[in-house]
Amino acid sequence: MVGTVVDQHIGEVIESSTSQFLAESRELNGAPPFGSFVKTGSESAVYGLVFNVCTYSIEPNRRPTAYGKTEHELRMEQPQIFELLKTEFEAVVIGHQDEKGPQQVLPPQPPHIHSFVFPCTEAEIKALTDNGDFMRCILNGCRLPSDDLIIASVRNAWRARAFDMPYLVSLGKDLCRLIRDDYDRLSSIMRRVSQ
Repeated sequence: MVGTVVDQHIGEVIESSTSQFLAESRELNGAPPFGSFVKTGSESAVYGLVFNVCTYSIEPNRRPTAYGKTEHELRMEQPQIFELLKTEFEAVVIGHQDEKGPQQVLPPQPPHIHSFVFPCTEAEIKALTDNGDFMRCILNGCRLPSDDLIIASVRNAWRARAFDMPYLVSLGKDLCRLIRDDYDRLSSIMRRVSQ
C-alpha cells in the first residue's frame, strides 16, 4: 500500500535561510546521502544539495559512549539509547520552484520551518542541472566542502541522465569556466567525477 505524502518525507526543516537549510532526519541514520538533491515540500519548493550529515545526542552534556556491541545488539538490549540520538542534515540552496518550474536562483523566501523534505525526482534533478550554474552556488557557498560536493552532485546529475558522456563533457566545460585559474583543482575534480 502506498503511504501518504507525509509518510514519504525524509526530514523536516528546523532552521532555514535563503541560502541553506537544516533538517532533522525522519529516522535515525536515515539522512539522504552527501551530494543528494532534495526539496522542501512547501507550496513553493526550495531545492538543495545535502552537504553535511550529523548524528548526535539530544542531551547537550551527554555524549554517546562505546559499548562494544553491534547496533542490532544494542537495539535489542537497550533500545532507550536510540531515543536520545538524532540525525540532521544540511543543504545548500540551489534553486526554487515557480510557475515556470525549477529555477536555478535563490528563493525569495527561505523554506518554512517544519516543512517536510523529500528527495528530488529524476526530472527535477535534470531541470536543476541542465547547465553548470548549480556548481556556482557550491563554489560561492560558505562552510561547504565544495570540491567533494561538486563531485557528488555531478555524479548524481550524470546518473539521472544514464551516464550520458556529452553531458559530462558539457559540465566539465562549465566547471572549467568557473575555476579556470586553478588547473590542478579542476583536473582533480574531473578525474574523481569519472572514477
